[in-house]
Amino acid sequence: MTGYATVQSSTARTASETEAGPDASARLGVEIRSVNSRFLDLAFRLPDELRQVEPALREALTGKLKRGKVEVRVSLESNAGNTLRTPAAATLQRLGALEDTIKTWLPQAQTLSIADVLRLAGGEDKSAQDHSAELLKLAKKAIKDLLAAREREGARLAQMLLDRSAQLRALAALAVPLVPKLVEQQKARFTERWKEAMALTDGSTLPEAAQDRALLEATSFAIRIDVAEEITRLTSHLDEIDRLLASGGEVGKRLDFLIQELHREANTLGSKSTSLELTHISVDMKVLIEQIREQVQNIE
Repeated sequence: MTGYATVQSSTARTASETEAGPDASARLGVEIRSVNSRFLDLAFRLPDELRQVEPALREALTGKLKRGKVEVRVSLESNAGNTLRTPAAATLQRLGALEDTIKTWLPQAQTLSIADVLRLAGGEDKSAQDHSAELLKLAKKAIKDLLAAREREGARLAQMLLDRSAQLRALAALAVPLVPKLVEQQKARFTERWKEAMALTDGSTLPEAAQDRALLEATSFAIRIDVAEEITRLTSHLDEIDRLLASGGEVGKRLDFLIQELHREANTLGSKSTSLELTHISVDMKVLIEQIREQVQNIE
C-alpha cells in the first residue's frame, strides 16, 4: 500500500555542551516512502554517524507494517562552521615546538596546515552529539503519519474492491438464467435431430423411444453445463470478501486466498460455457478478478 511521511526536527546544543554556543545546531529529518508489495521489504538510507540506529528503526517498522516496499531516508545537517573552538595557546605552542623538533630530524616534512592544527589541537568540535534518541522519536512520528496515509489509501482501496465485488455479483446474476434457457434450446435441438433421424429410417424404432433418448441426452447436457454450484460458491466468496473489508484488520492473506477461489470458479464457468454470452460473462469476471487481485496484494 502506498504512503508517504516526513518529519524534521532542529536541535541546538547548549553553551555548557560546547564552546560554540547554541548556534551549533543540527537539523534531523526522517522520510518514509511506501509502495505496493506483497511482502515487507525495508531499505534504509542513513548517515554513517546514525547507522547504529538501523536495528531499532527496523524493529519499529516491522512492529507496525506487514506489507509494502518501504524506504527510510534520514538526513542530518549540522552547522559545521559554528562548531569550531579556538585552540588553547599552550596547545599551539606545543604543536609549534613539536613541528620544529620534527623538522630538525626530518627537514623534508611538510608544514602543518590550519586544518591539521585544528584537528590535532582539538579545535574541531568532536563532542559527537548523539542523535539516536531524537531520531527514534522522529521515526515513531513518521511511522504514525505513514500509517494514517496508508489508512486513507486503504479506505479508497476498500471502496474500489466493493465496487468490483458488486460488478461480479451483477455478472453472476446475468449467468443464472442462461443455463435453463440453454438446456431448453439443446433439448429442442436434440428432439429435432431425432425427428429428422426417424424420418430417414424405416420406422423400426419407436418415436417414443427416440423422444426418451432425446430427453436423456438433454438431461446429460444440462448436468454438464450446470453452473449453479459455481455461481453459489462465487457468491459465497464475494460475501466473505465484503465481510472482511467491513471488519478491517489484517485481511490481506485471506483476501488473497479468496481471490484465487474466485478465479477458479470463473475458469470453471468458462469451461462449461456453451454460448457466446456465457463466455463473455466468464471473461468479464476474470478481468474484474484480476483487477481485484492486483490491489488485494497491497492490503495488509
